[in-house]
Amino acid sequence: MPLIKSISGIRGTIGGKAGENLTPEDVVKFTAAFASWVKQKNKKNRMVIGRDARISGKMVSALVSSTLQAMGVDVVDLGLSTTPTVELMVTDEKAGGGIIITASHNPMQWNALKLLNDRGEFISESEGKKILAMADAGNFVFAEIAALGSYRTDESAIEKHIGKIKALSLVNRDAIKEQKYKVVVDGVNSSGGIAVPQLLKSLGVSEVIELNCEPTGKFAHNPEPLPENLVELSQQVKFHKAHLGIAVDPDVDRLAMVCEDGSMFGEEYTLVAVADYVLQHRVGNTVSNLSSTRALKDITEKYGAKYFASPVGEVHVVTRMKEANAVIGGEGNGGIIYPEFHYGRDALVGIALFLSHLAASGKTCSVLRATYPNYIISKNKIQLTPEVNIDRILSGIEKKYSSQPTNTEDGLKIEFDGDWVHLRRSNTEPIIRIYSESEHETTANNLAKKIMQDIQLLMKES
Repeated sequence: MPLIKSISGIRGTIGGKAGENLTPEDVVKFTAAFASWVKQKNKKNRMVIGRDARISGKMVSALVSSTLQAMGVDVVDLGLSTTPTVELMVTDEKAGGGIIITASHNPMQWNALKLLNDRGEFISESEGKKILAMADAGNFVFAEIAALGSYRTDESAIEKHIGKIKALSLVNRDAIKEQKYKVVVDGVNSSGGIAVPQLLKSLGVSEVIELNCEPTGKFAHNPEPLPENLVELSQQVKFHKAHLGIAVDPDVDRLAMVCEDGSMFGEEYTLVAVADYVLQHRVGNTVSNLSSTRALKDITEKYGAKYFASPVGEVHVVTRMKEANAVIGGEGNGGIIYPEFHYGRDALVGIALFLSHLAASGKTCSVLRATYPNYIISKNKIQLTPEVNIDRILSGIEKKYSSQPTNTEDGLKIEFDGDWVHLRRSNTEPIIRIYSESEHETTANNLAKKIMQDIQLLMKES
């Protein structure tokens, strides 16, 4: 599997040949390039690193920390941690940047380096291109013996993260405690199995039932928190007569809920519900990406505020949120960005705000879900081979549907009288994603199926 180099980081499968997979040589090269860029950009000599629980994490982390020290950078290693925790600790440590060792929702044979600037935010596309060019050039200057970087660990970072969440004014611990919630947590055998139960107990949840919470890195199921991967969680919620089920991905920046009756709240509606709660207290603009449900726009306009769409990818969402001065935003994959806290997708703050909303409403999870517009998104993908010309395919689809309103800011989004379809190359996998939305599941599925047939035909013609 070739290395994938994008705004989402440097990502690949472990093992194989250098330059074709994520090998030790590649890890050292890209880490050295990032360290060089950080030292040139802000002159800061400290970096924060952390990892999820996947099996290759310790090995990759050791390579990263040793390379940083060899570049003369002082390392603060959070060890087993979460993506948002590392983001927060970059600013707490006044570091020049951070590296998160995680392939997020990818299967366990994958790993990645996700790169943060000195604000604890993902680097921009232009900055990423500079770092990739530096890695290709390979002209690194390593430190002499007296200038080697130091190394220390901090095992208290998740606790600090939770403490900051509890201090947020919209986190209503009294209301949560009063409801005496019983919650089942699926930590997918990664760092969420540590962080989420700890958070819930600190918020006053009466009973936390742990499912796949041992951080072995041997994922109990496909780690992407999609409905088809949460069957066991749904069963356990019903078996234990719990009020709620919570699922996160391996690095805890995506959040999905299962209602008390075992039904899916819907990862698209995690952001919708949290935005509803935030807007009740602080009316302002919202942002999500082009592949996210239109329900967020409906909720935003209900409060008299404006909704803005961005290209897919956390860095793009954050940029648009800053431009729009948004009070809440994120992505329809269950990624919550609450700027009063920090500009990063954070499942932990999402949990705290969702539970505060649920408790204050006095409703069950399923009844709360029924209060929102009910749109259905059909999520599909087509595997890419190296010879596929994605630009030609997108151009062909745009030409075929030229009579419809389109948006080409990120791939191609086509509007069909309130329904829509969005097709784009993934930043993290060699696939084309095809998302479609409608008020009716059959319509959404048929729309996606028609576009996929069009793509397959164009691929055969290429």
